[in-house]
Amino acid sequence: MSRLIDRNYLEINSVADLKESNFVSNDYFLTLVNPCNFQLNKFFYKNIGKKHHWKDRLVWSDEKWISYVSDNNLNTYILKYKEDLAGYFELLIHKNSRDVEIAYLGLLEEYQNKKLGSYLLSKAIKEAFFNRTKRVWVHTCSLDHRNALNNYLSRGMKIFKKETISINI
Repeated sequence: MSRLIDRNYLEINSVADLKESNFVSNDYFLTLVNPCNFQLNKFFYKNIGKKHHWKDRLVWSDEKWISYVSDNNLNTYILKYKEDLAGYFELLIHKNSRDVEIAYLGLLEEYQNKKLGSYLLSKAIKEAFFNRTKRVWVHTCSLDHRNALNNYLSRGMKIFKKETISINI
């Protein structure tokens, strides 16, 4: 079945433009996955993406996942609540343009609607600007979490492109 969706591309050009989330609980912490672990990326992609029609990578072999997460231009961060996995984001570094793409960002269902999305996005933007980055960008669509677009805008990102596309769901 084909469905029309709206997709927005957003960017932020300076960490100074970030409107950081005020998250205070010390029970949550963020960590860079090092060494890379394709099973973590695959787990988050499947579990977060199932409600949002993330399907492209579901057909990937383990070898393709390993190749993807082993790329030196990809950094994966995980958010934990105590010892439990809560969410993640992937930063894809485009060295030639000095852009960083937030390739994926999301929370497991039991951690949604607790203001953690704004915290996670704030951390993703800050991490992306760590190494002389000129621009951080992301795209979101009408299939993503209902607060996704507002979260990006609230953190200081600006829409630079909009489109309507047809996808099979």
